[in-house]
Parts: sequence; structure tokens; C-alpha cells
Amino acid sequence: MTTTGTTRASRASRTAGGIGESTLRPDGVLKVTGEFAYSSDLWHEDMIWGHTLRSPVAHAAIRSIDISRALAVPGVHAVLTHEDLPTAVTTYGLEIQDTPVLATRKVRHHGEPVALVAADHPETARRAAGRIRVDYEELPVVTGEESALAPGAPLVHEGRTDHHSGHVPHPNILHRQPVLRGDATAAARRAEVIVRGEYIFGMQDQAFLGPESGLAVPAEDGGVDLHVATQWLHSDLGQIAPVLGLPESKVRMTLAGVGGAFGGREDLSMQIHACLLALRTGRPVKMVYNRFESFFGHVHRHPARLTYEHGATRDGRLTHVRCRIVLDGGAYASSSPAVVGNAASLAVGPYAVDDVDIEALALYTNNPPCGAMRGFGAVQACFAYEAQMDKVAARLGLDPVEFRRINAMEQGTRMPTGQRVDSPAPVAELLRLVKARPLPPERGWENGDGTADVRALPGGLSNTTHGEGVVRGVGYAVGIKNVGFSEGFDDYSTARVSLRTAGGVPVATVYTAMAEVGQGGVTVHAQIARTELGVERVTVRPADTGIGSAGGTSASRQTYVTGGAIRHACETVRAQVLERGRRLFGRDHPGWAEAGLRLVDGRVVTGGGETLAELAEVLGDEPAEAEVEWRHRPTEPLDRLTGQGDGHVQYSFAAHRAVVEVDTELGLVKVVELACAQDVGKAINPLSVIGQIQGGTTQGLGIAVMEEILVDPVTARVRNPSFTDYLIPTILDTPTIPVDMLELADDHAPYGLRGVGEAPTLSSTPAVLAAIRAATGLELNRTPVRPEHLTGT
Repeated sequence: MTTTGTTRASRASRTAGGIGESTLRPDGVLKVTGEFAYSSDLWHEDMIWGHTLRSPVAHAAIRSIDISRALAVPGVHAVLTHEDLPTAVTTYGLEIQDTPVLATRKVRHHGEPVALVAADHPETARRAAGRIRVDYEELPVVTGEESALAPGAPLVHEGRTDHHSGHVPHPNILHRQPVLRGDATAAARRAEVIVRGEYIFGMQDQAFLGPESGLAVPAEDGGVDLHVATQWLHSDLGQIAPVLGLPESKVRMTLAGVGGAFGGREDLSMQIHACLLALRTGRPVKMVYNRFESFFGHVHRHPARLTYEHGATRDGRLTHVRCRIVLDGGAYASSSPAVVGNAASLAVGPYAVDDVDIEALALYTNNPPCGAMRGFGAVQACFAYEAQMDKVAARLGLDPVEFRRINAMEQGTRMPTGQRVDSPAPVAELLRLVKARPLPPERGWENGDGTADVRALPGGLSNTTHGEGVVRGVGYAVGIKNVGFSEGFDDYSTARVSLRTAGGVPVATVYTAMAEVGQGGVTVHAQIARTELGVERVTVRPADTGIGSAGGTSASRQTYVTGGAIRHACETVRAQVLERGRRLFGRDHPGWAEAGLRLVDGRVVTGGGETLAELAEVLGDEPAEAEVEWRHRPTEPLDRLTGQGDGHVQYSFAAHRAVVEVDTELGLVKVVELACAQDVGKAINPLSVIGQIQGGTTQGLGIAVMEEILVDPVTARVRNPSFTDYLIPTILDTPTIPVDMLELADDHAPYGLRGVGEAPTLSSTPAVLAAIRAATGLELNRTPVRPEHLTGT
């Protein structure tokens, strides 16, 4: 790793373990050794087990459900269908409440929940569920744009009345967002080169380590306590309570250990189901999905069809971009409207183009529901616009990196939405950094004796090639991603901080509802408290709904927004401490009247470093405490007709250079290196930042060469819901990932930081595809690339 650039220094102290240091995770060793308690490890002495019966077909009317044989199974405590739901509220959803808790008159996708079983053993619950008889009348399926928008097409949701339904030309269009700026038609007439392309992006699974799980415990007050792995406690709460018919105060939620998320836990899975069974039986109910169930229990990344047209002058200046992005949202809305907004507003990429004509839309189909996944909307667009940039460069006879640098946006550039980028946008510099890195050795797979090390070759330990027909390719890509919730969403976080004396030592306690899903907030929160309060000992309390919302752990927003809330709470606490000191020691006491007093290493010091008092002496027995809600600067909705508006809080940028080796005879690919350069604004925890960049890069690699959920185009059934058939990168597939990290402060953000986790997922995919194209000379307009695409078989 190398770090370059400038940062804005903190006004506060430099206590050990603070901002800018590579602090180790307190849960790291436990996770590596297997001792960490995940939500699937929860236990209650008298608990029973829940199981969900799911539809085996994608679209069908439900004629009848017979649960009698299931109820007769010994050990079964309850069987619930939609008729047993306690309130008139029977649907939920992140934005549009269109997802049934349990299917009512019909099912709309393969794997939709139909009934629930509670039993004294998980296998008993599964066996009983298998005895439930559901009479399905199969209906025609909608599987893509052609079948969704054809005359007389079946409607996935009849009688839609949501807030998008009045603005779309067809009921099977979930949401549509155009972005129009300048005159793309006139600009096309000025173009000396026009390049068009159509691209297919596959459906990707989040493939997190820990399947959906949780424990619901009925309470004496008629409420329920839910311990669950999720990304947003308060969003879950707002959807769960109405279905249960309980006030939110009686649905108490605590974050359990989360085994990864990547967007897949933004929507509900087993939360309502476990609570319903617990309240019906009066017993704690645990639910744990197996991997097969998990593929049906959460949303996936939207597959997409993207059609692009780029125009340019002979000297390499882009004249215009036209594009149409069609996202398959599946059977229910989830976060598809936000994904459409991201895809539309970021469709051109990190380039300065005055004339654009963009349309993005999401469809309702009978395919599996799709929603949030790392970099949503921007990932699909980046794959297409970066392929286009390579094609235009080739037509012009320009180096692909130089062509990008000619058109790179910079601070002050206006986005296609009209929003001015008012913080550093070092696109050209990121490209320069990745290109300047030394390339790995040309024949790095050779042993010292001239034989081939098959581990480093395409096909790896399968021993399929010894270097025959292996060709190297190098490719580049760069991407832009928004940070934070957009388009006028009231995005805020709540934090409570207390500073007290314990055993004569000052101790800070940080309390938020932030979901720690592996992103590293558990270290960052302590680092901020150490920096702002000058104490070494910091306790970060478990997240629950006993405090106000922290928003979702998504959109690369938590360090920005919850970190910002903690910082402001600490500033309030620090002010309380200093005011208390002035009262105790007298305002006229030398030094206490100074405006620049700080807390450093458990002491109150002047700007010149003179110690005025020990912090414990100032605190005494009375803690200093503060709770704050903190919001970033406001955004605004995009205009429905033109897409104009300041829709985003912040932008992040990353570039990749991929080096691949391809066995052109067998169609096998080995990614040798994926070098990344990214501007992070300020690395709060450099070690964690590098981990996020490398993790996001690896997920982008997965969608490039192996990951895709396959849905039968005739029946809309999922064909590969297991890690036997759905492949993800292992350590043997993961290349070297060197990182260049810029720290160019965004003056609008706490500490100048910039969201990190999503941007590298964008550009790694098209960089790998570009490298494979360079090696093979093939067009390769879809993800993932499979062997048959390279060999023509």
C-alpha cells in the first residue's frame, strides 16, 4: 500500500488509537478462531424452531392450503398461513409496501413464503412443512422486458397504487428515471466517431458468510424481543410492528452477530416470521436458514440490459452519451427505485459530458426480487460505460487510459443531473497511479527450473494447462459512486456518548444503533472517541433500538453519518468537561480562559501543551453525557422528467488495472493482479480501509468471471441456489491487490473522509473484462465471462 495526497488535520488530540491509526478490530481474533457469536449461535433454554414453506413455482394462484397433516406431526407447536396474520397489515417493504408476509391469493416468484411451522426440533419443522399441501394453479410468467411490456402482458401487481405507479408508462415498470441535459441529438451530429453497444449484466448474490437467522422471545408485556442479524434495526422495526399489531415500543430489537451483508440484509427475511411464531406459541423461536433457503431469503443484485451510444471528436473529446438501462427488479420493489436513481444519475461515469440522454427503469417480473447490493445501480452502469470507453478509444487509435484522462471530470465538473462536484475528483490521477505501477512478471507461473507452477495458471490445481495457449491481457477501468442516501431522503444518525471515571480512569462509552456487519464501525467509533475526548479506554455498546436510528449500514454512509454523529456528541461532551473545569478551578485561573483547551491522554491541556488538570479530577463522580442527531447537507429529488437536481451527498472514485492470463484454447482465466487506486478523503483506519478496498475488488472480480444466479427463462425458477453451482472467488482465485490510497479531504465531511466500501466494486469488473478482451480480441459484452464465451463452443 502507498498513500499520497493531503489531509485536513483534526482539531482534537492525538491520543493513541485515534483517527488515522490502523487499530485492530476487537472481534477479529474471535472471528478467525470461530469463537465469535453470530446470530445463528443464539440460544434460549426453552426455545423452539421455526421454518418457512416456500413456493416451488414462480407465478401461481393459490387455490387452497391444507395444514392438517403438518399439525399432526409430533413436536409441532404451530402452523401459520396468511389467514393467521393478526392484523390487516399483511405486507411490508423498504419504500413500497408490496411484499406479502405470507402469500395470500397468489405467489409471484419461486421461493415466496407461503406458510410457517414451529416445532421442537428444526428437522421436525422441516418435515412438517413438507406435509403442507398447497394447490397451485400455475399462471404465465413475466421474465424480461419483452414479456413484461408486450400487449396484454400479465401484470405482476394488479391495481398498483404506489407513488411511482402514476409516473410510469406500464404497470410492469416499477420506476423510471430519465436524465436529460443539453442536446444529445445535436451533439451526435457534431461527433466524428459514434460507437454503440449492448451489454448484459448477470444477477449476483451477496453470498455472505452467515445465512439469515435470529431469535424472537415473547415478553411479559405482550411484546417481543428480537435478536437478529440485520443492516438497519429501525427500518426493520418500522416494518415489523404494524404486521404484529404492536406499538414500536413493544418490539425491542438487538443486533446479533452479523456474518456479512453487502445489501442482502436491508430487506426483511425471517424477522416477522419468527416474531409471529413466538407470539403465537408463547415460546422463544429461533430461525436459521440453510444455504439453499438463503438464496430465496434475500434480494440479489439486479441483472440488467444496457444499451449505450458514445460520440467523440477525432482529438478524443466526448460529444454526447445516450443510454437506456433496464434493470430486472423481480417480483417486489425492495430498493429498486433507489437503484434506478443511481443507475440514471451515474450512467455516464466520471467523465465530463455536456449532452446526455439517459433513461433508466426497473421492471416488475416473476424473477427473484432484486434490491441492494454493494454499489447498486452504479456497478451495472460502470460495466457498460467503461466497455464503451475502450471501444471509442480503439476507434480513435488512442491509448485507453489517455482517452479517459482527456475526458476525466474534476472538481467543479457538473454531473449529468446538473449537480456540481464540489470536492476533489482525482479521476485522472487515479488512472495515472494504476498505470504507473510496475506490471507483474510476464511468465510469473514458471518455477525456477522452467516447469510450470499450475497454481498460478488458468485452471489452477485442476492441472488443465502447463502454459500452452496462455495469453496475457491488461485492462483499465475507473468508476464513480455516490455516498449516502440520496434524492431528498432524510439521512441522519443518532449517537450517545458518555464520559465518566471508573477506578480513577476516564472511560468513554459510545452508544448507537449502527449495524456492525463487518465494515469496521466497531473500531472507527472508538477511534473518534479517543481522538475527540483524549481517552484511551472506550467502550462501544451493542446496537439496539433503545436509541434513535443510525440509518442503514449501506451506501458507504456509516463512517460519514454515524461517525459524524459521534464526533458531534463528543464535541458536546468535551465542551461540558471544559466548562465544568472552568467552574471548578475558576475562570481567571491561568490557562482555563484559553479558547483552545484540549483533552489529551486523560488530561486537560492548553494549546501550548501545558497540563491544567487530570480529566478524572474534573469529572469526579458525575459523568458528562450527550446524545445528538446529526445530518449531512441536504439533497433533493431528481426531477421526474429531466433528472436534474442535487441528488447526492458525496462522490467517491476508484480505478483499477487488471492483469489476466487466458488459456484461449480452454477458455480459462487467471486474474494475476488487480491494482487499485482510490481517493478515501481521510483514512480513519488505514488497515480497515485497505481491507474494504480489497474486499470490494474481489466481489467485482466474482461478477466478472464466475458469479451469476441462473433463472430459467421459461419457468422463472432459480436453477443454481447453492455454492455447488453458484461459484464465488476463493483464496485461490483472488489475485494480488496492491492499493494506492489518496487522501484528498472533502471539506463537507467529518475529518474530510469519503465513503470507501463500494467504489472498488464498480471498476474491478470492467477492468477484468477489458483485460480479457485485450488477451483474446473478443467483444465480450456480458458478465460473467464463461469458458464458452472465449472458445466459441
